[in-house]
Amino acid sequence: MSELTDVDPEQACPISPVVDIVFSRWTTPILWALNEYGRQRFVELERRIATITPKVLTQRLRQLERDGLVVRTYHPEVPPRVEYEISELGRSLAPLFATLVEWSVNLDKVEQARHDYDARMTLRRT
Repeated sequence: MSELTDVDPEQACPISPVVDIVFSRWTTPILWALNEYGRQRFVELERRIATITPKVLTQRLRQLERDGLVVRTYHPEVPPRVEYEISELGRSLAPLFATLVEWSVNLDKVEQARHDYDARMTLRRT
């Protein structure tokens, strides 16, 4: 085998596992909401992330709890109350989120690049 095929994907791109954990579908909006707005009940999160289904929100919250990024607190009262908050480990992602917010000023440039590309591809097809 060549040296290129012997490289483990995590060694080829050491941020790949981080991207898998932090940027999987729905994870970022959940972490963002908990980081920005603090402790929230399930229904509050569901309202903030209006397009997520309850089933998917439940699955993502369980995974984030398992990954140590979210803390779930059960209050045994009538009716029972469950709250979610970002953990210290999750909070350590705040600088990354801040950097991404700063970078978001480039979204217009991305949109323009897509528009230019699509126009070029349309011309090539004709």
